[in-house]
Amino acid sequence: MVTKMATTARLRAVISGAAIAGVLIAPAWAQPAGYALTIRNHQFEPTELQIPAGEKIELKVTNADPTPEEFESLSLHREKVVPGGQTVSIYIGPLPAGRYEFFGDFNPKTARGWIVAK
Repeated sequence: MVTKMATTARLRAVISGAAIAGVLIAPAWAQPAGYALTIRNHQFEPTELQIPAGEKIELKVTNADPTPEEFESLSLHREKVVPGGQTVSIYIGPLPAGRYEFFGDFNPKTARGWIVAK
């Protein structure tokens, strides 16, 4: 007959083992996939970025221009200033499949692009 104390001790051992295993493997699967955009001459490069649907991603936006620009997307609900000569991270998703527009708020006629989740 298994006592309540023995069952509790086994349960704690299982939980501890799972927690240790989770800590050891978490960094491999917890990091969002990385993608990059560059702002050059007040334009985004590339103008279309394909990402997997249903996954959270880290988008690194580097501004190669000396003046600031803003990454803005109404459909993604994101807005972030990218100072000249610097890189910022923007986390996006998980997104359903679709096409999501973004633009540079300081140069909206030239700094435009799309994220396509497939």
